[in-house]
Amino acid sequence: MNATPIGISAIAVHQPSWELDNAWFGQAMPRKFSHHTGIEARAISLDDEVTMGIAAVRKLQRETGCNLADCRGIVFVSPSFIPASVARQHLDAAGAARERPGRAARQLVRELGLTRCRTIGINWFCCGYSRGLALVSRRWAPRLGLRRDEFVLVVVATRISRITDYSNVQTAGLFGDMASATLLAGPSNRRHPIHFEILHAAAEKQLAQKSAFDFHVRDHVPVPSPDGGTRHDDERLVYSLDGMAIAEIAPRAMSAAVAKALGESGLAGGDVNFVVPHQAGTGIVRFTGMQLEALGVRCELVNGLTRRTGNVSACSVPHALKETWSRLKGVVACPTAAVGSPGRPEVLQGCVLLRSTALHDRQATVAA
Repeated sequence: MNATPIGISAIAVHQPSWELDNAWFGQAMPRKFSHHTGIEARAISLDDEVTMGIAAVRKLQRETGCNLADCRGIVFVSPSFIPASVARQHLDAAGAARERPGRAARQLVRELGLTRCRTIGINWFCCGYSRGLALVSRRWAPRLGLRRDEFVLVVVATRISRITDYSNVQTAGLFGDMASATLLAGPSNRRHPIHFEILHAAAEKQLAQKSAFDFHVRDHVPVPSPDGGTRHDDERLVYSLDGMAIAEIAPRAMSAAVAKALGESGLAGGDVNFVVPHQAGTGIVRFTGMQLEALGVRCELVNGLTRRTGNVSACSVPHALKETWSRLKGVVACPTAAVGSPGRPEVLQGCVLLRSTALHDRQATVAA
């Protein structure tokens, strides 16, 4: 349990307007791709990660009326920044500097006009949201001592389209672009009351049998254009994934993260009312549910949210929470899993445990 109570008051999601349908890939798209992943389309952003993050914050302001003068800290999460080891190898000094999450976080804060605001930027790939909430709940909240109207934001912006190898049809259709902003507040906040108390938040690295993730430079890569056509990049730095390895590792990692979170929180599998996992694809989520049933977690499993978004990486859990907001009650487990550092035999796993507040339950009942 967190020593300093803090929770989620609101979530806003920004989805780019450009949607790339599976039809763009033509006959090259694997026949069972949609069946295994549930993905029929994904959004592509023409804006960079900072601009996307700002759009999510502005949407949060419109939806909640939050005053950024009350913001005490921003965690900026982006899984689409190129890791430093890869950037140093393939980019010039200026290009490598632009890939630093910390630099992007400071730029975000400046463009939002904030001055009294703690800031950090992180890239924990698909586990970025759980890592960001862990950082706030475990490190920041005890030190900040949030006052009545004050809050912290966890802003996520994923633009994996810019590092996608569209010539690799096994992985090119997996990811979509999205941004989100989550408002975290303390129990005394009356302007932005908590809907979900954070009981537990953690993310960690574990050893794997082999690396399932790396970066490569590809020549003459086809890239979609907004008019539905195709252009070609003479040279493009792209990621590569071992999809079969990920499909095997991710369900085990997410179920292990839930088991650890429950154990550290003094809860049992039967105490969980909903599981809102990282939406890596319908097949992976389904197998995660099977693993969780073996642990005694037999409750509603949120699945099928990738149809028009794709796998939105670190935005996956906040997007899923937003989509199911009024349905969620009781204890909600949100496990995540991700690749580790490029070329290393690692896997990332994390879990956030939430508990709905009495206020949320009352409002959900009225909405129903």
